[in-house]
Amino acid sequence: MAGVDVGESGGKKRATNSDINMIPFIDLLMCTIAFLLITAVWVTNSRINADAQVPGPPTPTPVEPVEERTLHVTVAEDGFKLTWKQGKTVISDTQVPRSQVEIEAGDTKVVRYPDLTAALEREWKQFKNHADVADKKQDQLVLHTDDRVPFRELVAVMDAAATTRRPMRLGGETKDVSVFNTTFAVR
Repeated sequence: MAGVDVGESGGKKRATNSDINMIPFIDLLMCTIAFLLITAVWVTNSRINADAQVPGPPTPTPVEPVEERTLHVTVAEDGFKLTWKQGKTVISDTQVPRSQVEIEAGDTKVVRYPDLTAALEREWKQFKNHADVADKKQDQLVLHTDDRVPFRELVAVMDAAATTRRPMRLGGETKDVSVFNTTFAVR
């Protein structure tokens, strides 16, 4: 129990000190805090996005964004399949034999695919999206592979993609960067 002290009675016959039960007040306070915490999450979800109505033509003509070309590289048992797509439309389809070269790098042997490297360079020169020095975007390369492909061969494919380079202006300097932003396909 909590008490409230208001001082001496000051000579009056009746004492002004009394005990006030604070437990119901604390219970009410806790319920209020819990209610506010639970409803605070819904407040952010109930907002309406509004934009300003700017005067203009009554029905603006919709501008459809042009989809960029994407290179899909499929790793198969017999070779590589290079497919350029724009949206769902196939622009080019090229087969590259899977002939690997092993290079000794210290104690380990590193796999390289020179035919794939040359084919990626030729394909990019023909179908590139981003080639200007001031353009900070890279062309998209999606790598499709089976789960059974050894890691060292997967690294060799990514190295072949990173070998093709172009100049890009970054922070006032011009540097050679890979033309492809390589990502993996998800099934």
